[in-house]
Amino acid sequence: MAETRWDVLAEQALAGERLKLEQALEVLTAPDEELVDLLAAAFRVRRHHFGNGVRLNFLVNAKSGHCGEDCGYCSQSRVSTAEIARHQLLGKEELVEAAERALELKASTCCIVTSARKPSARELHGVAEAAEEIKQRHPELKLCACLGEIDSGQAKTLRESGIDRYNHNLNTAASHYPEVCSTHTHADRARTVETVARAGLSPCSGLIVGLGETREQLVEACFALRDTGADSIPVNFLLPIEGTPLGDRDPGLDPRYCLKALCMFRLACPEREIRLAAGREVHLGSLQPLALYAANSIFISDYLTEPGQAPEDDYRMIEELGFEIEPAGA
Repeated sequence: MAETRWDVLAEQALAGERLKLEQALEVLTAPDEELVDLLAAAFRVRRHHFGNGVRLNFLVNAKSGHCGEDCGYCSQSRVSTAEIARHQLLGKEELVEAAERALELKASTCCIVTSARKPSARELHGVAEAAEEIKQRHPELKLCACLGEIDSGQAKTLRESGIDRYNHNLNTAASHYPEVCSTHTHADRARTVETVARAGLSPCSGLIVGLGETREQLVEACFALRDTGADSIPVNFLLPIEGTPLGDRDPGLDPRYCLKALCMFRLACPEREIRLAAGREVHLGSLQPLALYAANSIFISDYLTEPGQAPEDDYRMIEELGFEIEPAGA
């Protein structure tokens, strides 16, 4: 069989050569009739680094609403009128129970998420105390915290409590960020990712596809995430939520473009965990299983304030592809 141009990009990724701007744009604009070949190339890279394993991640909405930021996509922001549950930080036992729910759902990582630009001292202490208890009971479970902007001292506190990973998404390209949020900057977010990495936490940072960015800006965001050294990159697809500034936006996404975006991320960040995240059920539709030929990780169950696919459907999708769920502690 003749080698395709996508095979060349796969070999380049496996050899440690960086994907270039023009190559990334070629992936995003690939003809639909070449999509199978593109997925095959992305899968070569995914299989080399991750085999046929799929990592499951579980989100805990540990503090809902009450956020002073104005991120246009978010149901928990100060400018949102979306009808969501609002509560302050869950107690220690509730967080421990949520972690045990993660294990019941076969997740290997439990992500504790709070809404706000940055955590209060009480919230940081509450999450750290819960993390210590969870790790004592379930040392095999990886813990991720997502509490907004933190400094090096706070990152050290979390690491010492048992938190393994810290999530702070860049969300979009720096050149597009002012269209999405005005209360903080892209540089603020990047600085937090750098801070947690220096503190010894595994940095997790991703983005939302469909915020009105150009293809060039999607590549810009991808390369920024690559360059920050994020170990895990969640790729979300915009879910317009009624009551938010972007609630009436048409993301302009089709399943084939979503797959091409995931292939670009795999070829640009070959050894990183690429996580299929919010919006996958809506925007990938019946093509959703194909996404796991590029991505090696998914969220199981719900996405903070939005419902996700039933866990049983995810298990069936993974099994029917011939993939295996990675157990906690693997």
